[in-house]
Amino acid sequence: MRIAVIGVGYVGLVTAAGLAETGNIVIGYDIDKEKIEKLRQGISPIYEPGLERLLERNIREGRLSFADKLEEAILPAELVFLALPTPAGAGGEADLSFVLSAAESISLILQANAANNPTPKIIITKSTVPVGTARQLQKFFDERNPGQVEVASNPEFLREGYAVEDFLKPDRVVIGTPKPEVGEKLRQLYLPYTRQGNPIYIMDWESAELTKYAANAFLAMRISFMNELARLCERVGADIDKVRLGMGADSRIGRRYLFAGVGYGGSCFPKDTQALAATARRYGVTLRLVEATISINESQRQFFWEKVRTYFRGQLQNLTFAVWGIAFKPDTDDIREAPAVDVIRWLREAGAKVRAFDPVAMPSLRKQHPDWDLYYAQNPYDAAEGAEALLILTEWAEFRQPDWTLLLQKMRSPVIFDGRNLYEGELMQKLGIDYFSIGRSPVFGYSEKVSQT
Repeated sequence: MRIAVIGVGYVGLVTAAGLAETGNIVIGYDIDKEKIEKLRQGISPIYEPGLERLLERNIREGRLSFADKLEEAILPAELVFLALPTPAGAGGEADLSFVLSAAESISLILQANAANNPTPKIIITKSTVPVGTARQLQKFFDERNPGQVEVASNPEFLREGYAVEDFLKPDRVVIGTPKPEVGEKLRQLYLPYTRQGNPIYIMDWESAELTKYAANAFLAMRISFMNELARLCERVGADIDKVRLGMGADSRIGRRYLFAGVGYGGSCFPKDTQALAATARRYGVTLRLVEATISINESQRQFFWEKVRTYFRGQLQNLTFAVWGIAFKPDTDDIREAPAVDVIRWLREAGAKVRAFDPVAMPSLRKQHPDWDLYYAQNPYDAAEGAEALLILTEWAEFRQPDWTLLLQKMRSPVIFDGRNLYEGELMQKLGIDYFSIGRSPVFGYSEKVSQT
């Protein structure tokens, strides 16, 4: 099939490369000409494992190309995917201005070339959009371009760090359309990705749109539940990791998304939970579990920060802190809504010095906060040089088994605040480290040693 992908950000680029991988002819379009030029050279503007290899192969084979003129992508395409930003508005609702602007531009192109495009194009919302968007777009095109456009919903379920795998081997594919022929066309498109028997669900527009929000809100709710439970664990002397194992062994619950930590971030969970809550309020419904999920997450990073402030009795002026991890999760350079960004901001406001390290996300932080006077370390041990404490905010694999001898030699005092529960308290005690994690009892290996001398 001939396909256009409008917007080659995170979702759009993975979609374009993934669709080209099965033999489709795909043109990706973006208004950012610098991004398009890099993509033509096979250079990915985002860090995502496996993506650059996919780009290089499909560009080389002639299945994937990129355009900075919208009509070059639209006119030859049978299917047009809209993969555009839908940022949160002031009240949490999704901002559809990018989607609607693209629809306006596409409409004008189709009007000007109606004679050359007798077959209706299928325009598919890949972006996460509020319930009712597909219906709104269909009405718009029916008024402006009668008989030229069929609209479908096809929400993405990509995890950053695993997006290529998730696209090529999806758990399920969700398609929203009232037209059986449109549903069948898209079912055929996705058949190569579901050869192992994973389902393709064809449903109405509204159900497809809500499925995306419901899935993300439920996963976010699991995380917030565990984070709230972790606070109780600390009060009663329980261990959240042991509670997690006991819960996760129940087949009705499962093991995933039960890790307590410093809170979720990224481009999806914060935005989508807020948008779902805003949609519900607009229809006169209060989603109390979703509202609580948002509130708990917003307070969780503050809960972590209070551990740091309490330990140092609020006196952080001129102290040096090492920060391991800036991205909101490992295997991505995405720092949107990342807990680390808030924690670094609070450290700076308290007058502390920050030495930060992240394997891939430091350029993103430099770009977002060019005025922040941070020390960007060359490696984790460089970040720890002279630090009064180490704060772990992203669970990168390379942080799990550090050289403890070297690390403790570098640090001024052996104190660790672990927002991702990477280490065992028994080991920290043995190493003489004061160790504070989430939902587990603190360890005072260093303080006890000092008090005994």
